[in-house]
Amino acid sequence: MHMVHRVGRFALISMAAIMMTACAGQKEPAQKLIGNIESAVTAASTEAAKYVPDQLADVQSKLGGLKASFAKQDYAAVVTGAPAVLSEAQNLATAAAAKKDEVLKALNDQWTALAGVLPAEVTAVQNRIDLLSKKSGKKPAAGIDLDAAKAGVGDAASLWSKAQAAFAAGNLDEAVSTATDVKAKVEALAASLKLDLTAPAASRTS
Repeated sequence: MHMVHRVGRFALISMAAIMMTACAGQKEPAQKLIGNIESAVTAASTEAAKYVPDQLADVQSKLGGLKASFAKQDYAAVVTGAPAVLSEAQNLATAAAAKKDEVLKALNDQWTALAGVLPAEVTAVQNRIDLLSKKSGKKPAAGIDLDAAKAGVGDAASLWSKAQAAFAAGNLDEAVSTATDVKAKVEALAASLKLDLTAPAASRTS
């Protein structure tokens, strides 16, 4: 009877030792997988943070979970769960690049549209100011402040130059943002000068 108990205890101890050995054997692969995930996240983080922040946060959260499992010495959980997280981490760069292309295309389309109309609109406002300034013996229509308009068109022209410089430097974000500000200023100036920017150019001389 004692022999049976001793054999049983020996068997349990042997199983525990085997399990501990197997667990210890998974530590290095688990550590390597976590390192690979960290490297992939680090490599993609700058672009991913800008273009796919939600995906980046999701991968970082899952990486945190794997690290927590590793800290608890649950290496099996890491080895099981890490490959999928590694795949997601490696996909961050591709996803960010695709989103970046999409954003840049949209910005480029916006720039093209703004650059197609702004020079003519700035010129139209300037011509209107010149016309009203030259009219002798007539006062501009009530509510028109020519001095303010002259200052405003100067600011708009300066901003447009800044937008063009940003575009030339490849900074589409700044170029479009600045050009949008120019558009708003020009439209406000046109309204203050009783100028219809949508009207044919020939009709703006009156």
